Amino acid sequence: MSLTLSKNDKKARILILTFSAIVFIAVTVLEQVTIPVDLGFDPHILSAVNAIINSVVAVLLVVGLVAAKQKNIQLHRKIMLTAIVLSVVFLVNYILYHLFAGSTWYGDADGNGIVTEVEKAQAGAMRSVYFFILGTHILLAGISLPYILFAAYRALINENAAHRKVARIAWPMWFYVAVTGPIVYWMISAYH
Repeated sequence: MSLTLSKNDKKARILILTFSAIVFIAVTVLEQVTIPVDLGFDPHILSAVNAIINSVVAVLLVVGLVAAKQKNIQLHRKIMLTAIVLSVVFLVNYILYHLFAGSTWYGDADGNGIVTEVEKAQAGAMRSVYFFILGTHILLAGISLPYILFAAYRALINENAAHRKVARIAWPMWFYVAVTGPIVYWMISAYH
């Protein structure tokens, strides 16, 4: 696989930061919008698909890291580009899920969109655990995107030392997001 780009740091910086901002704004705004339409299937299946995608990405990140450590750069490149493509599929699916299913609230046992004090008490301390995991997941998802894209850019212009430097920051955040995504899904799925 000989996919390479021409170096243009200024253009790359503008594109990466613009794309990252658009994604952040789109996810934030579109998460507040629900389109009431009968899809012919339960739209919560989309969140299960996202949990699977995140799980696969987490595995790919580990395998990609191992390939890099073993200096198998071609395999590493293929694996990481696959992880990026799957993450884009995840993003589109995530937006579609929230557009069609709306948001689910941890502890909302009766599914009415309101978590009462009784429901909060029933959820107990796990509610705090859930919000901690969800909060760090969302925060690192937003922060990691430009780092992931900068790492990919540095690799695609064959600036390998710069790629490794950025990847040391991007990889742990991306891995945390990929692992906590399925955990968040598992924790909230009882309330779908």
